Amino acid sequence: MSRKTSVRHFEENLSDLETIVTQLESNQLSLEDALKAFEKGVKLSKDCQSVLTQAEQKVQILLENNDGERLEPFDPEPNQ
Repeated sequence: MSRKTSVRHFEENLSDLETIVTQLESNQLSLEDALKAFEKGVKLSKDCQSVLTQAEQKVQILLENNDGERLEPFDPEPNQ
């Protein structure tokens, strides 16, 4: 799966997961439907976590392979 595809799937899965949470919080699902939605939510959550773990590993590799250059923490508001 390409990077763009995995990002798109991540975003779609996250959106689906948010929808499921909203449905479950509404308390309008039958027990059977709530269990099915919960099961789907768990799967989506695991899929999202997998993509995030892969991204974290890529970042770690990039940080380790910076040829001895020291990376500085990002400060969006530099001291004045």
